[in-house]
Formats: sequence, C-alpha cells, structure tokens
Amino acid sequence: MHGTPGAAAVVAAAAARSGDVASAAVPLARVVRGELVESVHLGHLVVLGPEGDVRLALGDPEVTVLARSSLKPLQAVGMLRAGVELDGPHLALACASHDGTPEHLRVVRETLLAAGLDESALDNTPDLPLDPDAAFAWRQDGHGPEPVAQNCSGKHAAMLATCVAHADEPGWGTDGYLDAEHPVQVACRAAIEELTGQQAWHTTVDGCGAPLFSTTLIGLARAFARIASAPVEDPGTPPALVAAAMSGHPELVGGAARDVTRAMRAVPGLVAKDGADGVYAAALRDGSAVAFKVTDGGGRPRPAVLAAALRVAGAADVPGVDLAALDALGTTPVLGHGEPVGAVVPAFGPGGPSA
Repeated sequence: MHGTPGAAAVVAAAAARSGDVASAAVPLARVVRGELVESVHLGHLVVLGPEGDVRLALGDPEVTVLARSSLKPLQAVGMLRAGVELDGPHLALACASHDGTPEHLRVVRETLLAAGLDESALDNTPDLPLDPDAAFAWRQDGHGPEPVAQNCSGKHAAMLATCVAHADEPGWGTDGYLDAEHPVQVACRAAIEELTGQQAWHTTVDGCGAPLFSTTLIGLARAFARIASAPVEDPGTPPALVAAAMSGHPELVGGAARDVTRAMRAVPGLVAKDGADGVYAAALRDGSAVAFKVTDGGGRPRPAVLAAALRVAGAADVPGVDLAALDALGTTPVLGHGEPVGAVVPAFGPGGPSA
C-alpha cells in the first residue's frame, strides 16, 4: 500500500536533488560559557573581494540554499525593472522584513494607497508584528494576526503595485499574484537569476506565501555585490535605487534593535539583508560581499558571524564607519543568572580562531 512519503524519504530525495546542506558544513561560531565551548553552529560562508575574488570560503560556497528574505532586494530589482515606481522609503519597505511598528505599517499602507488598493488586497500570511512592543500595542488596539502586520507586507504591497502598473495588460491582475507563473513573480525570478548568475532550479513557497527560488551562496554574494556597487558603477539603475533605499533607510529594512539595521547604520553604503533559517547577505559599496548560511537555522550566531565577515570584507576601512557600533553588533553575550558569563565567538577572522 502506497501512502505519503515519510520525512526520511523526503529528506533523502531532497539531498539527492540538491546536495545535503549539512554535508560540508564547518564551524562558523562557537558558544562559550565559562571556560568551555558549550555548542557549535555549523554552516557555509563566503566573502568576496571588490573584483569578485574569493577572499574567504568556509564550508561549500557553491551550496544550494533557499535564501528566504535575503532575496527581497533582488525581487525589488525585478519589480523596478517591471515598471513599478517606488521612492526611497517605500522601496526600502519592499526589501524589508520589518518589525511591524506604526511607521512600518504607515509606509506599507502608503504603497497600497498609491496603487489604488487597501489592505484587503494583501495575500501574505497573517501575523503579529515582530517587535514585542509593537505586537503588544497591536493587541491592545484589538487586532489579531493580519497580513499588513506581517513582516513581509512591504514586499507584497510592492508586488501588488507592480501588478497595478500593468493593469491594462492581460495576466497582470492582482488576484493570484502569488502564483509562480504570474508575471510579477516571473519578473522577480528573472532578476534573481540574472543578478546571481545562477538558474533557480528549485521553486517552493516562502513563509509569507510568495514563491521562493533557490540559488547558491556564492551567487547570493555576487548579487549583493552588484546591488551595493551599483550607485557607483551603474547610477540610476534599479540595483542602484535599491541600494540607495536600503542604506538610506536602514530602520525600515528591519527595526531599531535589529542587527540588519544596526549593521547598515554602522557601515556607510552597506546593503545587508537577513533571512530566515540562518541566512544572511551583505555587500559594501566597493563590491566586497558576504553571504552565509547557518545550517541549524538558528539566529543566535548571525550577528557575530556577520560582524566578523564584514571585517574580512573590509568594512573597518570604509570612510565614516562606526567601529564601536560594528564591534557592538558582533557582541552576543552568553548569560548566567542575568550576567555575562561567555559569548558567541566567530570561528574565523579577527574575532575568533580559524575554523
């Protein structure tokens, strides 16, 4: 009797198709408590120099990953190329995994209003704001999980606005905009493949309901390098507009306490984007870039790994960099009875031993 494949069969089939993401993973960070290493976070990481040369590779830079929300800047490039018009704050929100503060929701609603739409057009997964204080206030106002409060609502509002820009053309209706074959998703996929230089062999569904396309870790780094360097290399182009929006409005890309916002505030011109399940990508204006994947999917090691990787990429030499803020970004204490008794230590670079 044949039934639904078990979890082990699904994992085996996925590994056969794309390679096991854990098979070549190496330590990216160690959690030290007292004098002992308590746990180790494994993963893959690549740092590119300004000319695209590999400055540091840990694990397998060619590993196929689902980059989750780290793909949002690439998707935004696709939407701009498809004809949507968004200014800096609204474009930054299109690239965001936002905290759901009143300011974030105001900008999302403005994007919808400019397209002649309201919140009812959003088809992303209902949720509460990410920020605990914002979520508490949202509940106090009588709200529950709603699409507009979910962290991807800026991207979805931009997708809808892109559809409205083609309102007179067949197939561009806002209904069904999350279908992988809808023109707005085709445009996003084309941008992802062009910027990464990799064909997206795998298509699935992200947590917000939008199509999610695979790439390689080094492809993701190359894409961020192209976006971050575009204001110098290709001013006025969609990648340049995305870079300017993100680095110019870092508080909209995440939130005041979020590491992605803190990183872009610390390093002028930095374009950075976190993604669920342990993914991160960032690039400097000179084209140096970073991408990594923590294979356990955890977020705890990401700030320490990001800060160390940015130093390898040359962030400390960027004019105007706030070195104290960059150091603070990479500081994740391990607490005992509320007091620091250890730290999350990167396994490479100036902040840690070699892997």
